[in-house]
Amino acid sequence: MTINRPERDIILDSINEGVFTVDTDWRITAFNRAAERITGVDIRDALGRPCCEVFRADICESGCVLRKTIAEDRPVVNATARIVAHDGRQIPIRISTAILRDEKGRVIGGVETFQDLSLVEQLQKELASRYTFQDIIGRSPAMRRLFSILPQIAESNSTVLIEGASGTGKELFARAIHNLSPRRKKRFVAMNCAALPDSLLESELFGYEAGAFTDAKRDKPGRFALADGGTVFLDEIGDISPAMQVRLLRVLQERTIEPLGSVRPVKVDVRVIAAANQDLMALVQSGRFREDLFYRIRVVHLKLPALRERREDIPLLLEHLISRFNRLQEKNITGVAGEVAAQLMEYDYPGNVRELENIIEQAFVLCTGDEIELRHLPPELRPAAASLSSAGPGHGTIQSVEKQLITEALERCRGNRGKAARDLGIDASTLYRKIKSLKIEPPPQDGRSSRWK
Repeated sequence: MTINRPERDIILDSINEGVFTVDTDWRITAFNRAAERITGVDIRDALGRPCCEVFRADICESGCVLRKTIAEDRPVVNATARIVAHDGRQIPIRISTAILRDEKGRVIGGVETFQDLSLVEQLQKELASRYTFQDIIGRSPAMRRLFSILPQIAESNSTVLIEGASGTGKELFARAIHNLSPRRKKRFVAMNCAALPDSLLESELFGYEAGAFTDAKRDKPGRFALADGGTVFLDEIGDISPAMQVRLLRVLQERTIEPLGSVRPVKVDVRVIAAANQDLMALVQSGRFREDLFYRIRVVHLKLPALRERREDIPLLLEHLISRFNRLQEKNITGVAGEVAAQLMEYDYPGNVRELENIIEQAFVLCTGDEIELRHLPPELRPAAASLSSAGPGHGTIQSVEKQLITEALERCRGNRGKAARDLGIDASTLYRKIKSLKIEPPPQDGRSSRWK
């Protein structure tokens, strides 16, 4: 039975895997919706173009499986490759190919099906914790500087201190250093030093022998012993007690540990990466952290920027998070509305990248359409949303509504910008920027003093 073009397109579009066909000149003759979704290339831009221009795969030049199929008259099943999507992302795919023939058996082209393996690869990475610096999202100057030195840091065996606010990705950087290093075949063992009291932290780090205390019925290796030959990551090191600081200093100096209940020191070969969300130098100056330990762990120092210090990375992070949650929640959200992008670019993110991730995850839960809107954001990120809904259509732009909302709040709070910001549910620095960008004339009084400052 002959299948006409509309019926063929319906069949192809009902398939979840990407499907495309080429003629003998390697130009695309069919391209289904799944192929559009995975590559980000519109069917109108794909048809008639050479397949290598559309897919830009790592095997196009020297190892094209479709070319091999036609040359050897043999289909290929479950080959793997990476293509470059329209937005520049590298996407791992699984490929199967076959030959297309006409009624007389003559070769007229080929067909290839491909499946997006991004979710599979992501899950495999999370299970194996195999992250490299290529998995850290960012192209701002601050992040590029970090990327440029990360391979050299990884190759060394020096102790590293990573400082940065909560949510900036300190553990991700630590894992990247480990997985780029000669120690990558051994364990990466993480420990949050603020999570346990001293007695438990000591046994977790250094282990214990049977009989060391009442419930110690068998030997238990500590994190240092488990990471022998690999890397120990000590998160929130600024929160450990003075007594634990002394023990840790000895480990770093002598490279030996003493499990609880043991009288024999045990040699360990570990690289230590420490992290702090506080300024350790300030803790040293206040007498809360040992100076000798500080300089032991601060051989190599990395300072991770807060998200508000690299706002140019926010669009890239949004693309990454939307792509990730589309895979995890099996949705097809295309992006964010313009006013949402503006709000997300202006917000100061006290919780950094982790907070942005939570914001987008919440929006995915609430969004039932194709685009994330203001109403899908947390209250602190939609100060103008309520005003928009009450004002009704045709009552002005987002900017005019924001201007009116802020002006009313300033008048209500008698010019006190801090109080007005709290009243609006936004950060004070965001309010200052909006006053300037929207050219808002402040009231003559200042709820804090006799004049506007």
